[in-house]
Amino acid sequence: MSSFDNTRRNRRHFGNVLLVATLVVFILLGIRFIYISVGKHVQHVSLSKQTQALYTEQQTIHAQRGTIYDADKNPIAMDTNTYTVYAVLNKRQVGANGKPLYVTNKAKAAQVLSKALHMDEKKIAQILNPENKNTFQVEFGAAGKNLSIATKKSIEAAHLNGVSFTTQSARLYPNGIFASHMIGYAQPTVLSGGATTLAGKMGLEQQLNKQLSGENGVKQVKHDSLGYTLPDSQQNKKPVKNGDNVYTTLNPDLQNLLENQMQILNDKLQPKNMVAMLLDTKTGKILAASQRPTFNATTMEGLDAQWTNLLVSDPYEPGSTMKGISLAASIDSGHFKGSDTYQSGRYRIGNAIVPDWNPAGWGVISYSKGFDLSSNVAMAHLEQQMGPTTWQKYIKNFGFLKSTNSGLPGEAHGTMQFAQPIEQANTAFGQGITVTPMQLMQAYTAIAGNGTMIKPYYLDKVVDPNTGKTVYRGKTETVGHAISAETAAKVRNHMTDYVYKSYGMGHDFKINGYKVAAKTGTAQVVGSNGQYMDGMDSTLNSVIGMVPAKNPRYLMYVTVNQPKQVPEKTITQWENDVFGPVMTEALAMNQATALRGKETSTKVPKLVGQSVDDANKTLTDMSLTPVVVGDGDKITAQLPAVGQKTLNNQRIFLRAGNNLTITDMKGWSMGDVLAYAKLTGLSLRTSGSGFATEQSIAPGKTIQPGNDITVKFK
Repeated sequence: MSSFDNTRRNRRHFGNVLLVATLVVFILLGIRFIYISVGKHVQHVSLSKQTQALYTEQQTIHAQRGTIYDADKNPIAMDTNTYTVYAVLNKRQVGANGKPLYVTNKAKAAQVLSKALHMDEKKIAQILNPENKNTFQVEFGAAGKNLSIATKKSIEAAHLNGVSFTTQSARLYPNGIFASHMIGYAQPTVLSGGATTLAGKMGLEQQLNKQLSGENGVKQVKHDSLGYTLPDSQQNKKPVKNGDNVYTTLNPDLQNLLENQMQILNDKLQPKNMVAMLLDTKTGKILAASQRPTFNATTMEGLDAQWTNLLVSDPYEPGSTMKGISLAASIDSGHFKGSDTYQSGRYRIGNAIVPDWNPAGWGVISYSKGFDLSSNVAMAHLEQQMGPTTWQKYIKNFGFLKSTNSGLPGEAHGTMQFAQPIEQANTAFGQGITVTPMQLMQAYTAIAGNGTMIKPYYLDKVVDPNTGKTVYRGKTETVGHAISAETAAKVRNHMTDYVYKSYGMGHDFKINGYKVAAKTGTAQVVGSNGQYMDGMDSTLNSVIGMVPAKNPRYLMYVTVNQPKQVPEKTITQWENDVFGPVMTEALAMNQATALRGKETSTKVPKLVGQSVDDANKTLTDMSLTPVVVGDGDKITAQLPAVGQKTLNNQRIFLRAGNNLTITDMKGWSMGDVLAYAKLTGLSLRTSGSGFATEQSIAPGKTIQPGNDITVKFK
């Protein structure tokens, strides 16, 4: 057989083997395909699930953070978006249509951004022309961040090539400074998985962070092979639960008035800090509360000056406002005899001396007169008569040295030095014991409320917006019966004498038409060396008062700690520039409500955009009094805001145009004057309390930007 025949035979044999092998492979593959198509699994992996996952996306539905409201259901804190502006400089950035996506007119961009961001135009031009010519894009520092939608739209209206924005979730505080440390603030926080959420960092925002945050949901969205969402393919795997809405007890009119008066006092005296609180003694509701330093919760301006909530977090020696408590303990324990006398000026206890604020004293006087003169020696005698065991029992009965359980973060308990007889005596006039404003206010509710001590509260209710159900409701809570009703009435009488006796120390706090029961205090402040400091700038000055004296409806406390200066008038007169106007306004609002009955309030309608004539008619028909400022034809701004409740015959302030002239404010309440100043942009200064009697700018004068006006009340 030739070699050629062998070659042919080998080739045929190899071909047959290859054919058989190929058939075997195809048969095996066919079996495998049939198995996969029927079972839809490969190596225990579900192909249907893998395919579905390839074209299915799980998306997070972000829960909306709950809104915090004042007592009139106006938002104090609410969710919003803020924007950061940036400018693209890289000239290779062009759109599909060839349109430049970079800044083409830097001069115009600098001009527009300077006006919108309130930055120097040259500074912006410098940013738009960096030394590194390869810079891709630039931002504009703090001024270019946290921009409102209005600012964003004003920039977009200029149609600047290359200027764009990023969007961030944010928290808006429309009132600016408004019980800021009590409300707190929330800021974007990055979670462990990289997601961003708003988290409360102070006050109510921190206290109720879980309730306000809600719970995120999850939804599935299916796409086709090109990435387009398939119609009707969205389905929720986990429904979103928006955060609860929180309603506070803060009265917006009283809170705004308090903030205004506190700022005036702060500017004048420049103290280390100040605190003020107004309480409804019948319910325990906190109607207004503020402190200085404070901050704007939207911009965070001022936050570095004071991080803690002074209402609850920083105990201090209260000084003579403690004397109302020691007097109550002396009367209630049966030791007080007001007509008995003692030698004022100095009192020796062991090797120590208790001095009066007037070291020479007033001679031999009665204990009743000693209280009216705020005598330390009188209080030391009363403590010695009671004995330390009895006095300490009343300190505890009045709720000192323990938390009020307000719920606000960082609440302190206070401390006391009580080992030696001189230390025990010192506590009777407010030295050697530390308290918080919340503790002192709670203690004085027993004096205002015929012995029944109630807890101050600021949460009216918490509502689940998903169901409309109220999940928490604030209520009046009795926390003790520190003294008898008879004792409370006697203490109020002594506090009234403190204001109205010719030699009483509290005569600056009188209010026309009402009897005021009050007690002032001047406590020495302990320095860094542990010793008491000297001088007015080293004292904590305060007043606590209740009105009407016989049956108090309102209780108010004001502290001014270490004022740098006390110009023009006494410290108590300055304190009354906060106490008097706020207390008078609260009493006037209460009286108006009582006189007009339950159907007196109405919601303010939307008037912006209406003609002046139509707005006037609308308000007149609703028994409201319009006050129009400006010579325009249409209303451009209004106070109170849309939906806010107001009483019949109250003034509604309307702005029309920009040519504003001063209105005659004679007879107006403090709240009306404050609203008018806010609407017109006037910088307001006030003196006295009651109703307006004089104003520094005559009616009819044109209002210039930045005008200061002083209004006197009587």
